[in-house]
Amino acid sequence: MRRSSGGSRPSRPGTFPDIGSPDEEEHVDTEDLQETIDAAFEDGSWDKRKVRKAVGEALDGLDAGELRVAEHDGRDWVVNEWLKRAILLSFRQREMETIEVGPFEYHDKVPLKGGFEKAGVRVVPPAVVRHGAHVERGAVLMPSYTNIGAYVSGGTMVDTWATVGSCAQIGRNVHLAGGVGIGGVLEPPSARPIIVEDEAFIGSRCVVTEGVIVEQGAVLGTGVNLSASIPVIDVTASEPITYRGRVPAWSVVIPGTRLREFTAGTYGVPCALIIGHRDEATDTKVSLNDALREHDVPIQ
Repeated sequence: MRRSSGGSRPSRPGTFPDIGSPDEEEHVDTEDLQETIDAAFEDGSWDKRKVRKAVGEALDGLDAGELRVAEHDGRDWVVNEWLKRAILLSFRQREMETIEVGPFEYHDKVPLKGGFEKAGVRVVPPAVVRHGAHVERGAVLMPSYTNIGAYVSGGTMVDTWATVGSCAQIGRNVHLAGGVGIGGVLEPPSARPIIVEDEAFIGSRCVVTEGVIVEQGAVLGTGVNLSASIPVIDVTASEPITYRGRVPAWSVVIPGTRLREFTAGTYGVPCALIIGHRDEATDTKVSLNDALREHDVPIQ
């Protein structure tokens, strides 16, 4: 049964389409669920039976992909703060327990996600996904880690030792290469999680934190570090154009430095440089190969 966060939820063209047909599924209003969780988070009444039930339903909805921590409203990404509050309340409600998976043993408050065969997801040992994260059919998880509240869309590869942090939203046909760190954002609840849109390619050992949006089709070369304060500078024209908190769609990005004056002297501080663009009008794999070849960008 599909849950709705209230009203219609338009999706950005080509980005994270809703699963299933709204015309064929019954919608359940979540207003009471949201009100219960918001009130409990405000007054600290997390141990009430009604609150425990509401939190459980919210996390089950996240796990099934019926609820999303962040959604595109047709103009921008919007955070469903109450779902982040539900995750935070669940940490207070749950006790530590031993979790045994074959030869592996864990000690945690959050159970592990299961049912991958039925879900149509390839999971290579010892990849771990926590309950409350959703992985769409057709995704591939190499030995990696996906945290609670995250959403990994179909066709995406989460490569070896990559991390998808709490509440991160990963689009379709994305490649997170080896050792990529997609940061988690749980607090404050209003903070936007990291968004990686459809067709993006995140090269080895890249780190993306602090609610940065990597827009559709963008390529991050090996070792790019992005946060809300690190500028992304387009150097492809006669004058630089600076972005913060986002990588424009179809950009090809490499690590860079810029000189900055300090009391002790002049030093290079990190930035990211847009050195080219993929062709969104052609096949994405072809345009990716062309962009990498033209700009000699390492990604593995």
